[in-house]
Amino acid sequence: MGTRKKVHAFVRVKPTDDFAHEMIRYGDDKRSIDIHLKKDIRRGVVNNQQTDWSFKLDGVLHDASQDLIYETVAKDVVSQALDGYNGTIMCYGQTGAGKTYTMMGATENYKHRGILPRAVQQVFRMIEERPTHAITVRVSYLEIYNESLFDLLSTLPYVGPSVTPMTIVENPQGVFIKGLSVHLTSQEEDAFSLLFEGETNRIIASHTMNKNSSRSHCLFTIYIEAHSRTLSEEKYITSKINLVDLAGSERLGKSGSEGQVLKEATYINKSLSFLEQAIIALGDQKRDHIPFRQCKLTHALKDSLGGNCNMVLVTNIYGEAAQLEETLSSLRFASRMKLVTTEPAINEKYDAERMVKNLEKELALLKQELAIHDSLTNRTFVTYDPMDEIQIAEINSQVRRYLEGTLDEIDIISLRQIKEVFNQFRVVLSQQEQEVESTLRRKYTLIDRNDFAAISAIQKAGLVDVDGHLVGEPEGQNFGLGVAPFSTKPGKKAKSKKTFKEPLRPDTPPSKPVAFEEFKNEQGSEINRIFKENKSILNERRKRASETTQHINAIKREIDVTKEALNFQKSLREKQGKYENKGLMIIDEEEFLLILKLKDLKKQYRSEYQDLRDLRAEIQYCQHLVDQCRHRLLMEFDIWYNESFVIPEDMQMALKPGGSIRPGMVPVNRIVSLGEDDQDKFSQLQQRVLPEGPDSISFYNAKVKIEQKHNYLKTMMGLQQAHRK
Repeated sequence: MGTRKKVHAFVRVKPTDDFAHEMIRYGDDKRSIDIHLKKDIRRGVVNNQQTDWSFKLDGVLHDASQDLIYETVAKDVVSQALDGYNGTIMCYGQTGAGKTYTMMGATENYKHRGILPRAVQQVFRMIEERPTHAITVRVSYLEIYNESLFDLLSTLPYVGPSVTPMTIVENPQGVFIKGLSVHLTSQEEDAFSLLFEGETNRIIASHTMNKNSSRSHCLFTIYIEAHSRTLSEEKYITSKINLVDLAGSERLGKSGSEGQVLKEATYINKSLSFLEQAIIALGDQKRDHIPFRQCKLTHALKDSLGGNCNMVLVTNIYGEAAQLEETLSSLRFASRMKLVTTEPAINEKYDAERMVKNLEKELALLKQELAIHDSLTNRTFVTYDPMDEIQIAEINSQVRRYLEGTLDEIDIISLRQIKEVFNQFRVVLSQQEQEVESTLRRKYTLIDRNDFAAISAIQKAGLVDVDGHLVGEPEGQNFGLGVAPFSTKPGKKAKSKKTFKEPLRPDTPPSKPVAFEEFKNEQGSEINRIFKENKSILNERRKRASETTQHINAIKREIDVTKEALNFQKSLREKQGKYENKGLMIIDEEEFLLILKLKDLKKQYRSEYQDLRDLRAEIQYCQHLVDQCRHRLLMEFDIWYNESFVIPEDMQMALKPGGSIRPGMVPVNRIVSLGEDDQDKFSQLQQRVLPEGPDSISFYNAKVKIEQKHNYLKTMMGLQQAHRK
């Protein structure tokens, strides 16, 4: 095991224009923070209220950039993870104090990304710098919401929701979450895609302290496994980096939470209270029992809290006087965390495959030493390698000659030869049994003992008696009867396997219209079905848009008629003279009703026009889908037609699996894809114009893909709901 070391605790102060300079002061070394409160004069002359606190930490970060935060807090932890040390970085603090911003950052802006995206980027950068190792990276994303475990990556199509609820399981290797999906990531962009996918599934809510308050604890884990590329290395190292974004503690009186948000806040405060109890117990050297199992959060973090791990805590606080009580509470938690010690050690494991290879090498060396020893003792004919076919055939011949009596004895050379002699005895015995059975079948007609119908027929014919004994032979037929063993049933013909012949290619290819109809009904039926469904939805939207347009035109005509009638009433009132009462214009009932009617008609017109705009957007999208399906259907048909009727048969055989044409030899224009050219152009455009340079490409690519995916799913759900209506 490694040496014990204390947890590193840092404090990050949220920037504010209303900073309490008189109450919060930093030490010159940027490692301490002092809190001063004025005495409450309402308590009288005798007042023992504490007014000053001082906290010693590993760093106080005020007005610090995201770059500085990562360099100070996380860079060493991530770097040591590549050497086999586990690491945990946790953000703790009051709601709205900036925990999620510290951990995730602003995903819309690359420069403002937080600890988690930067850690992912550092891992893959360091992998590129270690060509002597084969390193694999996997990730998982866990959410703890209201004391329930959720997989934030279960929305991926190849994962799906779990049938059984997830549970926390302990084994000698540590704590793991049973049922949590772990995903292999071969490149930086894949990891970012998984990160953003999980972020879109997090539960957030709004209250007076924070418009986007995280309502759950989230644990993003990076699993690293590094194998040396040198075959002699049996050992390999594993490690994991836990990046924990805790939900914020709340004063319910300040946050104003109600209903479901109030219930969530209760669970959050309860779990954070249990976390603090576990930290206090870990800091007390006299305590034997640590209450890890009081809640899911402490149980899941058991390895990180006081275990085999490099632990770093980032405490986020407000710098305002109004939040000083919560700030003191957060700083007390940070100081208690500094009392906790961990025992990080390199996680080494042994590769079974490489161990086998090394053992095979050692075995070969031992065989060489035995050969040298045998040569010195005049036993050069002894071999220790497995017997080949020629040697086995020679032993088989010796066994046969021994059984026939032409060979008196078999010379014993080695233990391996003795085992093979006994094996060949078994082979010869089996062959002789088969030869005897074959001879009986040639001489006799064998009947199964269980074939009662055949036995009854033979008894009626007088060929056998009641006990089944033979009673005679037909003259000149040399005919005999017997009973066949249970394993064989003569008289039954072996079932012949059906053979399917491929349809013959016609000499003259059919016309494309005829072949197209055949393709739509068979190979292209699925694409054709999707095309028809999309076209049906498009026609339905067009019909609704036409009806809405007619309705809008009718409302417009009615508005014009109502305006003319209202203008007529106004002119009539002006001719008759204006009536006023206390400065207010008096109008008759008919004009008033026309004004109300015009107001309602305008409201209907605006509503219908908005519906028409939405329908036009849906029509445009549906038309795009129809065009894509039509293009795909035609491309698939061309490929099928060429392969079925145009490409020579010898080329067809080469194109089949196992043929002479390998992957990569088929022309690129054979690959069917949708929007590929646009995507390539977009990628090239990104590389040219991204202000942050090439390092940000993976970040933005993953962000764009996730946004496109969710926009597509949202649109399709809307279309499906509209289709059901």
